[in-house]
Amino acid sequence: MTFDLVVWALDDRSTSADVHAAHELCRQGEHSDGAADRRITSFYAALTAHYPDRGADSTSDKSPWANVPLHTATDHVEMNLRHSCDDEVLLAIERLAQEHRLLLLDPQDGSVYPPAASAPAH
Repeated sequence: MTFDLVVWALDDRSTSADVHAAHELCRQGEHSDGAADRRITSFYAALTAHYPDRGADSTSDKSPWANVPLHTATDHVEMNLRHSCDDEVLLAIERLAQEHRLLLLDPQDGSVYPPAASAPAH
């Protein structure tokens, strides 16, 4: 079994409804054009430096990823995780999402976690 988490680079005024609407468009295959948001590229680089989504390490039993490579777009990264992944991975995703001012969506229960107000700007 797997579960998903998605980080979104939407503007600071975005609501949970905005995140859900963006996620639904993604599920329908609609993605924003243009250059990737630097918050997304920085998040992805930091996350995959510790938990690679390409190469032999990404397919080992120790990898947290159920599907590789991660789905990346200009405004989001979708992560399909193994249920057996360490809590450390989940904490790293949450911390990096906050550091990069990204909204974190848990599609399983619909929860949206905003970035911490004290997170530094990138």
